[in-house]
Amino acid sequence: MQAALSPDGFSDSLSMLQWHVEMGVDLCIEETPQAAIRAPSVTAELSPVPSVSLPPLPAARPASAPLAETVPALAAAIAEARALADASTSLEALEQAVRAFNGCPLKKTATSTVFAQGAAQSRLMFIGEAPGADEDRQGAPFVGVSGQLLDLMLSHIGLRRADNFYITNTLFWRPPGNRQPTPEELEICRPFVEKHIALMNPHTLVLVGGTATKALLNDTRGITRLRGQQFTYKNDYMADAVPVHVLYHPSYLLRQPLAKKQAWADLLALKAALDARLSA
Repeated sequence: MQAALSPDGFSDSLSMLQWHVEMGVDLCIEETPQAAIRAPSVTAELSPVPSVSLPPLPAARPASAPLAETVPALAAAIAEARALADASTSLEALEQAVRAFNGCPLKKTATSTVFAQGAAQSRLMFIGEAPGADEDRQGAPFVGVSGQLLDLMLSHIGLRRADNFYITNTLFWRPPGNRQPTPEELEICRPFVEKHIALMNPHTLVLVGGTATKALLNDTRGITRLRGQQFTYKNDYMADAVPVHVLYHPSYLLRQPLAKKQAWADLLALKAALDARLSA
């Protein structure tokens, strides 16, 4: 691993400039807030709106039951996935089980099963959302433009996929059109993801993006509120909880370049935590 970067700041100005250039930052925003421009007030007399009689609203529906109770086919798929996960005693066996599993409808439209990539012995595990078009074509996670940005970001804190981290997703098949995963799809794959984490036995778990964070932490808050904090994670396959860090998904950073400043702070916090655990 490369030399640690200081979490208190980036002392080497040239390196910091290089980071911003490589991250695509090309606009400087002033630190001092500018006076808000108020829209001119408009006063106009509005004609009275005639009253309209509306039909009564229908009675409120009862709260939805858990997915597995309301959809028998979904319950059967989850049960099959759980049985396969229970029986898998190694990463290799789990991968074979995932590749043989036909209970997720996404597999019918996907080209590849995308399981994982990286150094499993590192015990540093990253989990993202789902494969995209490039991942589906190549059969590996985070290999498109977003994955290349993530690799570049992590290289600045001394992390390289081939050497010292392992990466996967909450889904193993690409949703059509790169749409958001549905709750049903996440539930079907959950047993495999939980066993994947347990078999990997990570010393640190890093969740990349809002979908993975919400799915595994069971937290409905947005990624902008969850980033910058540290959590713990444990499932029924695990004896002990592990520390969790949350990062912006690189696709979000490509759409929102100004968030890269926060992303850099989160990377420094991750680096400091990794250094502390490795030296303990």
